Amino acid sequence: MTDDLSGLSTLLLVAEKRSFTGAAAELRVSPSAVSQTVRALEERVGVRLLQRTTRSVGLTEAGARFVEQLRPALDGVRSAFESLGELRDRPAGVLRLTLPRRGYEQVLAPKLPAFLAAYPDIDLDLSIDDAFVDIVAQGFDAGLRIGEMVEQEMIGVRASGDIRMAVVGSPAYFRAHGKPKHPRELPAHDCINYRRRSTGVVYRWEFTDPDTRKDFDVTVKGRMLVNDGELMVSAALDGLGLAYVTDGAVEEHLASRRLVRVLESFCVPFPGFYLYYPSRAHVAPKLKALIDCLKPTRSKKRA
Repeated sequence: MTDDLSGLSTLLLVAEKRSFTGAAAELRVSPSAVSQTVRALEERVGVRLLQRTTRSVGLTEAGARFVEQLRPALDGVRSAFESLGELRDRPAGVLRLTLPRRGYEQVLAPKLPAFLAAYPDIDLDLSIDDAFVDIVAQGFDAGLRIGEMVEQEMIGVRASGDIRMAVVGSPAYFRAHGKPKHPRELPAHDCINYRRRSTGVVYRWEFTDPDTRKDFDVTVKGRMLVNDGELMVSAALDGLGLAYVTDGAVEEHLASRRLVRVLESFCVPFPGFYLYYPSRAHVAPKLKALIDCLKPTRSKKRA
């Protein structure tokens, strides 16, 4: 037995044509090249497969049994290659993505109806996870994350407009504790800390001085430490402290005045969500279709 498929299709063709010359004509090679290919196959398997005379070519008993089993097997191989060709040429198959809940809600969800309607042969397998995921190790086609979280060896394609962070609290909280005028005042407030799921590190709130344009961060204090963005917003709505989240995550609550924003001048826009994947080579049509779908329009300013 051998895993080397070389010569098998040539043997089948010779068996069908019962002629080296006929097989050579179809393969567009010389009869001697066909004969050498079959002889090399016989040497590898250690069994004579063809009977040769000056006037005809026929299968030996072993050759006939071999060809009988070989034909459906090679048909299966050809079918497998044809299916690869179909996936290479058109957007089809299962597209596995990992993305945070906010990425789904703000970037992917608004475009899903049009995407699924345009590509009926694509099925989506979505894994919601706020932690950074090794897409290669876990078998994902791509991931969606804030740009600064994407590893350098990945290919990143912008999928949203700019994002701004927001420091927010409930009206009741501010009536009881007042509003900070500068981020340096935050340690005196009850702040809802966030622990990154992927690293376990407590996130330091990041700001930019509006006058000097220099970046700085602040270690805040508070009685709550969470690892979920939705919980941060919920706690802020309940008046349990200040939250530091993307403005898109609290847009409706700001509009309804259930939350109030402070320190806005210290929160400058930064590049938002990126779709990332491991290589530029042989990008599958299903992934390319998603890349084209998620490209942000110029007018879009935030996720």
